Formats: sequence, structure tokens, C-alpha cells
Amino acid sequence: MRPFVYTQAQNPQEALSAATANETAKYLGGGTNLIDLMKEDVERPTELIEVADLKFNEIKPNSRGGFTLGAMANNSDTANHPDIRKNYPLLSMAMLSAATAQIRNMATNGGNLLQRTRCPYFYETSMPCNKRETGTGCGARNGMNALHAIFGWNDHCVAVHPSDMCVALAAIGANVQVQQANGQLRTIDFSDFHRLPGDRPEKDTNLQPGELITAIELPKPVFSDHYYYLKIRERSSYAFALISVAAGLQMQSGTIANAGLAMGGVAHKPWKLTDVEKYLKGKKPSQSTFEEAAELAMKDAKPLEDNKYKVEMGKKAIVRALTQAYERGA
Repeated sequence: MRPFVYTQAQNPQEALSAATANETAKYLGGGTNLIDLMKEDVERPTELIEVADLKFNEIKPNSRGGFTLGAMANNSDTANHPDIRKNYPLLSMAMLSAATAQIRNMATNGGNLLQRTRCPYFYETSMPCNKRETGTGCGARNGMNALHAIFGWNDHCVAVHPSDMCVALAAIGANVQVQQANGQLRTIDFSDFHRLPGDRPEKDTNLQPGELITAIELPKPVFSDHYYYLKIRERSSYAFALISVAAGLQMQSGTIANAGLAMGGVAHKPWKLTDVEKYLKGKKPSQSTFEEAAELAMKDAKPLEDNKYKVEMGKKAIVRALTQAYERGA
């Protein structure tokens, strides 16, 4: 690990001022991802700005009829909070499937949004990776890419976003609250928070330099009865998703009145299935309806050499997640 300056911010403005003054600084919350990357010499910040003790750790009702999740609250406290378990069980289920209990006890909500990819070419500094070192190429594009993207990738990057929490947030339709260096607050729709690689594969989000995540805003709960988070992985603990599906259904008189659906393990960002949500609205839940939804979801998939299995796996995962969501509250 390389030397760095440690700054313990006493308030948000101190943190913002320090980050603005040093473009190579990083905010430090739980550190469960950042510190690992520093040990591997992937991340090389010259300054860590401690923000975990800032007063952004409350979980409380908000003006949208939903709840606000403080960015510095840890994943365990959030997933097990009585109001979250009751009103957003899809989110709780997704969060409790992630990592291990020890990591969830440390990891913050804001930090979860900022996880870097687990692509082995990103972690191995001897290999080319545009996310780690712009212009060196993407080693996974024509290399070992069984775990990589089938949507939204390009020749610059084929990595996938690793978070479970973020897949559920995409399905629910959350917002992210950030504070800018000038003290102004900014709200980012969750579907716009993360980005596809484009010509800037090193950028995972649309945050501006120095911006500090302060909260996640959840909308009024509509999927508290019919929900399911399906995570398909190579082992049952401490493994990232090959494919995951967050499914929420709002039922009225036997018909799907509203649907929330997103996938993980398939793109550079949580992959929200907006067209499928629209397709499901007004439909009667059935095996054939869910199979048609799965076909629609995967019609634009563009697999790589080693991950063609993800297309069929994705279809079956969507059908299973929607079926389980419907039957859970039936």
C-alpha cells in the first residue's frame, strides 16, 4: 500500500473542501472495497477523507411517502431495520444476500453504490484494463470473460457492476442525494447514477468531482407483498452474482398494476428492465406471461465468447424471480 494522508472531517463542508482541494483524494466510509483496492495497488489515493462519522446515518420517513437511508448507515443496520424489512423487503432480501455478515456490518450504504468491478483484469495490475489505466485496452474483451457483461458493453470495457443492493434500488426506483462542493444539494435518479462505459470506462458513476453522497431516497412502498431477489452464484457465501434479478409486483384484483424489475451481473450498471415493466403492467400473472417477459428482457443481449450461458440463464432467472414474487404474497 502506498503512503497517503488521513483526514478526519468534522462536518460535511470540511470533507467537501478537502476533496475539492485534492483531485486524487477518496472518501472513506467502511473501506471494505477501497482498502482492498489500495492493498492491491489498483487504487492509489494520496489522501483518505474519513466521512463515516458524519451525521448521515439515520433511516427515517421522507417527503415522498417513503424512507431516507443515510449514506453512512451500515448495510446490516439498513437491511434489518424494522421499517425497511416491512416496507421494502425486496431491498432487505438483496442486501442480506451480499458478502458476509462481517462485511455488511462495516460497509456503508453510500459505499455500496460506489463499489468497483470485481473483474480479474481490473485487479491484476500486470494486465491491460481501461478502467484502471486508460488507453491500455480491455484484457477481458478477448480474454476470460465468462463473468462479464451481456448488455451495454463496448470494446473499452466489458466489466459488470457487483452490487446486490443497487439492483434492488433500481427495481424500486430510488433517488440518490449528494452534496456538492458549494454546499448545494443535488438529486440523481437511480437509473442515472451509474453509467455505461462509453468512452470513459474509468468512470463508474455520474458524480461530479468532490460530490459527497448523503442519502438514498426510497419512494412510497408498493412491492411490500410480492417481491423476490434471486441471486445465482458459484457458491452460497462471499460470491458475486453470475446473474441476479430483483422483482417486485403490485397486484390489484388479480392483475399486475405495477412492476419493478432489474438485473445484476449483466452490465456495467444495474440493468433496469423498463420495457419489461411496461409489458407486465395490466397483465394477469402466469407462466406464459413471465416467459414472454423474459424473452423481451433478453432480446438485445450481446454475449461475449465465454458467457453465452448468461442469455438462457437470464431468461430462466427472470421467470423464476417473477413467479416467486407473485407466489410470495398470493
